[in-house]
Amino acid sequence: MAAGISSKHGLLSNKTSLYRALHRRISPGSVCLQRAARVQSARAASSATTDSQTYCMELVRSRDYDGYVSSLLLPEEARRSSLALRAFNVELAQAGEGLRFPEDHWFDANAVLEGGHRGNLQRRASEPAGQCRAVEGKYRPADGGTFNRRRAVRKHYLTKRWLLRIITEREKDLDDRAYRNLQELETYSENTQSSLIYLLLECLGLKNVHADHAASHIGKAQGIVTCLRATPHHGSRRKVYLPMDVCMLHGASQEDFIRGSREQNVRDVVYDIASQAHVHLQHARSFSNNVPKAANLAFLQTVVLEDYLQRVRRADFDIFHPSLKNRNPLVPFQLYLRSWKKSY
Repeated sequence: MAAGISSKHGLLSNKTSLYRALHRRISPGSVCLQRAARVQSARAASSATTDSQTYCMELVRSRDYDGYVSSLLLPEEARRSSLALRAFNVELAQAGEGLRFPEDHWFDANAVLEGGHRGNLQRRASEPAGQCRAVEGKYRPADGGTFNRRRAVRKHYLTKRWLLRIITEREKDLDDRAYRNLQELETYSENTQSSLIYLLLECLGLKNVHADHAASHIGKAQGIVTCLRATPHHGSRRKVYLPMDVCMLHGASQEDFIRGSREQNVRDVVYDIASQAHVHLQHARSFSNNVPKAANLAFLQTVVLEDYLQRVRRADFDIFHPSLKNRNPLVPFQLYLRSWKKSY
């Protein structure tokens, strides 16, 4: 019995030793395979991230150059998020030019918060098949585009409401009509441009009521200036979006802007609209003493707005003047100088 027990224990001992020996032989290979898989996965993720960042950067640089330069002056983490948000904003702004929002499938609020995008945009027949539509994420042709803002949203705890306001307001671009009055243009600018600035402030880790007030006025000024700057381009496509009440006040018709008229009544319309943008800039700067210095990096667009308003004033409010077609080459330097001074 004792011998049997001894033999049995010896057998178990041998099996255990054999198992351990085999495990030592196999385990290193398995670990290597696991490590290789992890490295490959990490490289794939890194490549996808790099591709999405490059896409965002190129899109913003080509369609929102001033925003692109402003983003480069931000700290690294805020810069990446800023480019993602600006690319997202550009995508939505282009919706009326080559895309349409399907009536039967609107944006999923939870998808927006998580950075997802579920078939929200559909290509028109005229748009090249397979055109990339993505922000900080992967493009899936079947979905018509994926806006993946997950990293920016989670990194900075971005407020869902500002994203939804931009989306909802941009949908109105598809109505393709002029603003009824200046207040309507200001509301649109608040919901789009100001909301974007609120998000940029959050990317900088700032929550300040005075900064929010300044952001509201800067966003309105930016929306008004953008409307003015785009008028020659829109006119070439036989479209006019300037506030109708201001045009009617000075007896200027939409056809005047389509023809590129440089008559006094057209200049008067531009003067009134540009003056309102200037008023908003003054209001924004009235909060400067109470706004944290770090917030000024989110307000660098004031340099671009001020530059355009000065140039249109020198052109005697002739919005079709040739000098307004060219970008001021000194603006990037002015943006850098303003960021260094931490002022707006």
